Amino acid sequence: MDLKGVRVAITGGTSGLGLALVRECLARGARVAFVARTEEHVEQVARENRGAHGIVGDISSKNDIYPIAMQITGELGGLDVLVNNASDLGPVPLQMLSDTDCEDLERAFYTNVIGPFRLTKALMGALAASAREGRGAVVLNISSDAAVNPYPGWGAYGSSKAALHHLTRIWGEEQPSEHINFLSLDPGDMDTPMHRAAIPDADPSTLRRPEDSAREVVDAIAAKLTRSVLPGASGWVHSVQTDAKEFEM
Repeated sequence: MDLKGVRVAITGGTSGLGLALVRECLARGARVAFVARTEEHVEQVARENRGAHGIVGDISSKNDIYPIAMQITGELGGLDVLVNNASDLGPVPLQMLSDTDCEDLERAFYTNVIGPFRLTKALMGALAASAREGRGAVVLNISSDAAVNPYPGWGAYGSSKAALHHLTRIWGEEQPSEHINFLSLDPGDMDTPMHRAAIPDADPSTLRRPEDSAREVVDAIAAKLTRSVLPGASGWVHSVQTDAKEFEM
């Protein structure tokens, strides 16, 4: 399921799943732009992954959104796929909700919900144009099982991911006439810097490799772009369990 010539933008593209998605999309022939906050990391990933266009920006910042969107469409000449992957845990170490500072909750929501909302809005015209041209268009929001399971200590992250997931579902119901596919995917618990920050003593052997999750996520994108329906899935919005089975959250 190659992506030759498909124009893909990925937020949070310098580590973890985001970096794995950059590499997987490039390997399948996609044209890729990725976004991250730290200039040094962006430059390093761009050097190491030939053909990837690095963009420095913070999706949690309102003032960064339109410059990011303009750089994405400028570098790629349009957009077919947007992957809202950048995430924030909230307080680290994780805290019970009653002990969570308002600022930590706000930061999680600005990164995990408001940022993706603003960036998707800013790029909606480019995505709709791609759909009209017959290229297909996909907005993929990375979710989590914490969006549906009330894990103690994961209040800021889980509640923000729940909001993102439902936002995705509503957008999917509102946009079918534009033929833009909205997906919410849970890639499972992975051995990433964010997971290590959340659970420092986790056994890496029990976690998924980001590369494996990236392959499944990109398979889901490719399936939508080719107007295929994933086995067992229904509607516009899908999620992926840690055993790679699809289910509707």
